Amino acid sequence: MRFGVLGTGFWATEVHAKSLAGHPDAELVGVWGRDLAKAKAAGAQFDVPGTDHLDALLADVDAVSFALPPDVQAPLAERAAAAGKHLLLEKPVALSVAAADRVVAAVEDAGVASVVFFTNRFRTATSTWLEQASRTTLAGGAVTWLGRLAGSPFETPWRLEHGALWDIGPHALSLLVPTLGPVSAVQAGAGQGDTVHLVLTHPEGRASTVTVSATVAELATGIDTWVHGDAGRLVLLPESGAAVEAHAVAVDELQAAALTGGVHPCDVTFGRDVVRVLEAAQRSLATGCRETVGG
Repeated sequence: MRFGVLGTGFWATEVHAKSLAGHPDAELVGVWGRDLAKAKAAGAQFDVPGTDHLDALLADVDAVSFALPPDVQAPLAERAAAAGKHLLLEKPVALSVAAADRVVAAVEDAGVASVVFFTNRFRTATSTWLEQASRTTLAGGAVTWLGRLAGSPFETPWRLEHGALWDIGPHALSLLVPTLGPVSAVQAGAGQGDTVHLVLTHPEGRASTVTVSATVAELATGIDTWVHGDAGRLVLLPESGAAVEAHAVAVDELQAAALTGGVHPCDVTFGRDVVRVLEAAQRSLATGCRETVGG
């Protein structure tokens, strides 16, 4: 499958393009960017053309791997789907449910495959953890994900504006929803910096808590993920430095979904459902009240 990468930043070049350039069953054929000079520079790293002409790149590929801010990604994903291209999207898929709904509709109308790159979901350790969780009667769980943007390559304008809820929150939801079930309501509270605390309501009385931040002290950073039930506590150990390998797995799974017409568990519909929870959490931060997801 021939891929184009949309984006020219750190994540675009060091993960998306690097993964595709080294993939045995996919071909990187070009890089698109809003800045032509940056697009050409990014393409040159992998000996492929760089362009700011989206339609020209779409005409030359079967699929698109997105590494763009979510508000930029969503309308371009609509265009790519309408052009019949399979989508490997970043999280969150959009910054509003309305925008995410439009991407879902475009994918459904075009009949293309989609995968959202929730990084952890494409690790072998996570797949094993999810399989173990599926064999356990669960009561709840928790994710605490504390990071620090300052001085990192992820210190980008959209993350600084929208904070850890929208940047890290999707990672937490991608682990709690498949284990505990869909979120029906959320209560949110703000901490220092961009720290957000969530209490999530899942089916059958299950509940989980999430704490995310991108503004903690360097020595406070870390990730803790676990669910609990009749077999005790099931912990998912964090893993760093595996993003390129995880992306290669996402490429494999997008290609398989495109070939078989199957529905991937991390498709754009799941990505939209995550945005629904984030939007409800944003409302809860504003109102101080428990908010219904989709309400």
